[in-house]
Amino acid sequence: MVQQITRGIKISVDTTFEGTFYKNYKIHFAFGYRITIENQSKDSVQLTSRYWEIKDSLNNTEIVEGEGVIGKKPVLKPGESHSYNSGCLLSSPFGSMKGHYNMVNFTSTRKFKVQIPAFKLSAPFALN
Repeated sequence: MVQQITRGIKISVDTTFEGTFYKNYKIHFAFGYRITIENQSKDSVQLTSRYWEIKDSLNNTEIVEGEGVIGKKPVLKPGESHSYNSGCLLSSPFGSMKGHYNMVNFTSTRKFKVQIPAFKLSAPFALN
């Protein structure tokens, strides 16, 4: 598990390898991840959007941006947390992800970014 705190918002990430499959005569490696966002600050905040950089070991990079996370824009009061599961496909058995969430502080109405720590994706059968 990797964790990072930015401005009182703690991000924790756990990853899993889901398997391989073929599509259009090409192998794909499926990875899952569970993210927990915990508000350790004294203000209520809302996650409004996300930004991801997804890289594989073949030097491919995919940028993913969008509103909220899995269709939600969670509001977190002090001490509350929100967890969700998602996933990605890579063209190789190794890769990494990093990014940030755009959030709003309800007390100050200021927008801020919360860093999502870089985490590795690796298929266990490919490890030495």
